[in-house]
Amino acid sequence: MSLQAPEFFTELCLPFHDYTVVGNTYYAAPVPSTPLRLRIDFTRTIHADTYGGLRVAVVHPDRGEIDAVALSFVDHGTFHRRDEANHTRPNTKQYGTFDTYHRPGRPPWDGAVTTGLRDAIEQYTAVWFPGAWAASAPKRAAGRRSRSTPAPPVAPAGAARTR
Repeated sequence: MSLQAPEFFTELCLPFHDYTVVGNTYYAAPVPSTPLRLRIDFTRTIHADTYGGLRVAVVHPDRGEIDAVALSFVDHGTFHRRDEANHTRPNTKQYGTFDTYHRPGRPPWDGAVTTGLRDAIEQYTAVWFPGAWAASAPKRAAGRRSRSTPAPPVAPAGAARTR
């Protein structure tokens, strides 16, 4: 069954204008004047047809893959709400993953909140493609922003630290 990858990558709201989705893989040229490209794939788990995150890689046409990072759905809270609502327990096949089997009319990744993944991809691409995100980034839709937490209060200089 299809992972509906183009729809998933659309949901991520990646800002790159020069991109394509081939099969289940996203390819982009964040900075068109350089040879470096961005490739994003779904990462498999030990269970058949089950996916646990994304693998983001920087690829050079002559040297191949230069760097890569794995972004798990669990670490980025992608399915936290869905799993909590369904009482899915950690360390089970369904926790923080999706598979190719799903309800008709719904994507296999139904219930995903992609804000954490998008933020991680933004941080990663800022290292390899400085300025590319800001140059082409569309404004996020209301309600899709991650919640900010207030900074902890700063202790005055010379204050004793307690444990």
